[in-house]
Amino acid sequence: MLGTMRLCCPCHFGLESVLKFEITKIGGSDLRVSDGKISFTGDDNVLARANLCLSTAERVLIELSEFRASTFEELFQGVKAVELEKFIGKDDAFPVKGYSLNSALHSVPDCQAIIKKAAVERLKEKYGISWFDESGPTVQIKFSILKDVVTLYLDTSGVGLHKRGYRRNSNAAPIKETLAAGIIDLARVRPDSIVCDPFCGSGTLLIEAAMKALKIPVGINRRFAAEKWPCIDSKIWQEERARAIDGVDRSAKFQAIGFDIDDAAVALTLDNSHKAGIKSRIRVDQADITSFRQPENSIVICNPPYGERLLELREAESIYRQMGRVLGKGGDRQSYIISPHEQFEQFFGADARKRRKLYNGMIKCQLFMYF
Repeated sequence: MLGTMRLCCPCHFGLESVLKFEITKIGGSDLRVSDGKISFTGDDNVLARANLCLSTAERVLIELSEFRASTFEELFQGVKAVELEKFIGKDDAFPVKGYSLNSALHSVPDCQAIIKKAAVERLKEKYGISWFDESGPTVQIKFSILKDVVTLYLDTSGVGLHKRGYRRNSNAAPIKETLAAGIIDLARVRPDSIVCDPFCGSGTLLIEAAMKALKIPVGINRRFAAEKWPCIDSKIWQEERARAIDGVDRSAKFQAIGFDIDDAAVALTLDNSHKAGIKSRIRVDQADITSFRQPENSIVICNPPYGERLLELREAESIYRQMGRVLGKGGDRQSYIISPHEQFEQFFGADARKRRKLYNGMIKCQLFMYF
């Protein structure tokens, strides 16, 4: 058992408020919010719960230490002072990766080597051995150096939390699951909502909406790096999985309706929704935006096409005009549309009630909200 510890979850820029609410809901305390991440206090159960249930976090990290270092000696001594033996067993693998920005120690490979050396020296002293074959579970050490301030973490998630397990296949331009979940939250999807996506692609927005409405824990169908760590009792993970499954609400009246002009996308959405366990809640048809008719009391949530080349851009702008003719702009027909086009509202034909700046990968976008 690790007991009370400091945890940290990175997230998409613009989703900090959504993640803050999620962390509070799972029992995290003493939250500190900064751009693109939230740190908080929790125990072993909260750590497991965070991995299983947080839909907008990119991963769950244990925050080990923070100290200043402008020389390699300061970096070495700062790392060597950390009680790594609480987490890393003598057989465990402990690779190192990270980044450095605006710091005297700017060479990432050199920083990795020094941190690894310091960790080895610390563990050699504690375990009384001179060689680590690293054949056991992986305990990934991560570091960030920002303006000479070093923060040292352990990654409990392994593969990023956006990998839910249902989307092994995707179309050419999928929206990341964690970003989709944040948009779903901002659209206030409820257990009785009807959600439509006229450009459903691989179905991510519809599936994340269904999981939110039915209170299905997003990480229930996958495993996490820390499940193999001897320092965390396996019963903790069993307890939290059982607790998460108990919270599922199959009585919710939620419905999802998807459309896409591409029949391959329709098949992909159905396949992914089956893997996610919510296929019975989703109806998908092959259709163009021109034939879309938004049901009453429904929410459109979509990531329409956008063009990087001039011809594609003109086609995208034509689609935005058509969307403006068929999508609801408030009242009993709401719309939440993510787009990088700065003149989207002009082509759509209406100013959004609210906007939120978000990043879809490296692309700066706005979420245009009509309600």
